[in-house]
Amino acid sequence: MPSKQALLIIDYTNDFVADDGALTCGEPGQALAPAIVKLAESMFDNEDWILLPTDVHTPHDPYHPESQLFPPHNVRGTWGRELFGALKPWYDAHQHETTVWQFDKTRYSSFAGTDLDLRLRERGIDTLHLVGVCTDICVLHTAIDAYNLGYKLVIHQAGVASFNPTGHAWALDHFKNSLGATVI
Repeated sequence: MPSKQALLIIDYTNDFVADDGALTCGEPGQALAPAIVKLAESMFDNEDWILLPTDVHTPHDPYHPESQLFPPHNVRGTWGRELFGALKPWYDAHQHETTVWQFDKTRYSSFAGTDLDLRLRERGIDTLHLVGVCTDICVLHTAIDAYNLGYKLVIHQAGVASFNPTGHAWALDHFKNSLGATVI
C-alpha cells in the first residue's frame, strides 16, 4: 500500500545554516543535521516521500519582495544554495529514487507558485512531516498553506530552527494551538 505521508525538508541550505551563510540561523540550524538525516532515512526506508523544497533567487530582483527585506541568498548555482552538511551526501545518494525529489520555490511557502499540492494529491498523501529552517518563516508559511489545503501536520521540533528564538517559540506554539499540528 502506498505511503500516505511525506517529509518536507525545507530550505536546509548553506546560506540558511552554515556559519558563513548569507542569511544563517547558525548553530541552532546546524544542530538539526543529525535529526533531519535520521528522519529522512527512516521515512525513506518506510517508503514515504521525501521532498526538499528549496528557496531560489536572483540577486537584487526588483520584483521580488524579499529583495527589500534580506540580502541576496540562495542564488541558483552558488555554494549558498547547496544543501547543508550531512543532508547533501544523503540527498546525493538518494536523488534518483522515485520517492525523493528536490524542487525550487521562490516564496516562503513551499506551496506558493509550485505544483506541490498537485503532486501530493496525485500520490494520495494526506500527512506532512515538516523540518528545516526557518521555523517562523518558511516552515510556518508552508504549514499554514498545508493546513488551509486540509493536510495533517507533524512538526519535528528537533528538526526546525530559526535565527529568531522568540519567533521560533511562537511558531511552535502556533503550529500546535492554531493549526492543530502534532509537535513532536
